[in-house]
Order: sequence, then C-alpha cells, then structure tokens
Amino acid sequence: MNKPRTFLDKFFLFLKGLAMGAANKVPGVSGGIVAFVGGFYEELIYSLQKVNGKAFKLLFNGRFKSFYRYTNAQFIILIFSGSIFSYFSVSQVLDYLIKNYELFVWSSFFGMIIGSIYYISKQFRDWRLENIIGITFGILLGVAISLMNPAKENDNLFFVFFCGIIGVTGMTLPGLSGSFILILLGNYVLLLVDSVNMLYKTMADVVQGDFDFLQDAVRMRYLKIVASFGAGSAFGLVITSQILAYVLKRWHQLVTAIIIGFISGSLGIVWPWKRAIYKLENGNLLLDSRGQKIIENYKRYIPDTTQQETWIAIAFIFVGIGIVLLIDYYGKNAKKV
Repeated sequence: MNKPRTFLDKFFLFLKGLAMGAANKVPGVSGGIVAFVGGFYEELIYSLQKVNGKAFKLLFNGRFKSFYRYTNAQFIILIFSGSIFSYFSVSQVLDYLIKNYELFVWSSFFGMIIGSIYYISKQFRDWRLENIIGITFGILLGVAISLMNPAKENDNLFFVFFCGIIGVTGMTLPGLSGSFILILLGNYVLLLVDSVNMLYKTMADVVQGDFDFLQDAVRMRYLKIVASFGAGSAFGLVITSQILAYVLKRWHQLVTAIIIGFISGSLGIVWPWKRAIYKLENGNLLLDSRGQKIIENYKRYIPDTTQQETWIAIAFIFVGIGIVLLIDYYGKNAKKV
C-alpha cells in the first residue's frame, strides 16, 4: 500500500478522486462504485481505517513521517484533493449537463452502473446460500430506498452533522448514493448546492482580501452549515471505514454479494426515463431557498421507441457500459506493467 508511486500513478489517483467526487454529488450515483471499478476501493477503506488512536499518537508525538507512512497519507491526499476539486469544477459541469441534457446524462449513469454490476459480478464466484440471501437482501434494500419520499429541508446543525455522516457513506459503500440519501433527508440543495456555492464565494472573497462576509448573517449561517456537514463527513468516513475494514476481512464474499444486490436494486434511482413529481402544500408548489421547485419523487415510465431521442439515450447507456469496461481494461493492463 505504501509502495513508491510514479508521477503518472499520482496523476491517475487524482483523476480517480475527481471522478469519485463528481459521482458523489449526482443523486443515484455512488462514489464507492468509482472506487470499486477503479481498483482502489479496498486501499481506500484500509487507509481510512489507519486514521485511529495509533495515528493520532504518532501525530501528537511529532513523528510526522511515521504518521504519513502509517496512514498512507499520500494516497488519501491525492484521492480527496481530487474529490474536493471536483466540487468546484467537474460537478459544476455535471450540474449544467443534467439541467440541459438530463435524459442523456442519466442514460450514461445507468449504463455505468450496469457495467459496474458486471464488473463486480465477474469477480464473484461463491454462490453459497448465504451469499444468494445477501444478494436478495441487497436488492430489496436498494429498491426500498429508491421508493422512499424525501423529507423537508432542515438546517439544524446537529441534523446537518448527521447528514454528513450519512451522506459520506456513498464514498465507502458502492451502490449507496450519498447525494440521493441527502435528497431523502431533505437537505441535498442546502448542503450540496447552496452551501457549496456560498463556500466558493467566501473562498474567492478571502483570496481577494475581502472579509466583509464576516458581517453577513446569511453567509455565516451557510459557513456554519458547511463546517457541521464537513465535520460529520469526516467523522462518518473514519467510523464507516473502521466497520467496513472489519467486515471485509471476515465476510468478504457476503459483503460483495450484498453490494451486487444493492447496486442492482438501486438501478431504479437512475432509470433515465422519469418525470419529476414536485412537492405541493395546499395546492401550491413548494420552492427551495433558490426559488426552484422541490422534487418529491419521480414517476418512471417506459420510453417511446418511435422517438429518435430514445435511441440516442440507449446509445448513451452503451457508452456508459463502455466507459466501465475501458476502466476495467486499463486496470488489467496497469497490473501487468
């Protein structure tokens, strides 16, 4: 895990982090799938597991090099710097594409998840009864989550901290979309759109030496929300990685079976052909803090095969599958080198 990395290795790790961060922001898509298909999932889990009492002891004793090696810090820094950078770059592009080419974007994601199921299933050969039950349980859980209705927005800082813990699970659990969970909790727009935009504005102000935002109550409210969400995310990453590292060591095949089932069951979340159902109150549309309509759920439908748009969307599904197969091909050849 701590083997020397070439510049190219570091560059590709950053790109993988970029992809993982962008995936985490898209409802229905899991950054954990990117980690799984990208071949760095287990290293991610075991690296995060090293953020423990021993690591803090090394840090507090001033043994920084030992801390750096023990925690596999280079790997963590590259992955998470890519993920953070994506929130201010790639994810902004994704927001634009979803707004203007929603059907084709969801089609691509749908194809990528199908490819991910194939990729993971190809490595799974243990079809004992307990693993079949695990797959079934995963499918039922994924379907159940995809059918849930979202709650209302809640900016209580303790709840925001909890959202951070839950939302970050998309990084560590392939198939579980942290952003979709945030939609169900009612805080997707607040935490991954409004707060990120406010943080971006604040960073731009700081770079320009403008600290007037300290007197802005609205801006400070969002910064408190970002801080609480970030703290919850960091806490959640460490805790879930400890649990996952434990279960992966002891029940690797069963966990893989549940992941396969869960990803399959959650395909309905990213089904490309759907119409938004908006929240109503007393017959009126409810609006979020940006004045946009709040989505309650989606109505899924079978596409009209006589329309050209449908066939273009189907083509994008195959593009998505192809992307995963190319990543798999790259991973195999990289190991041979």
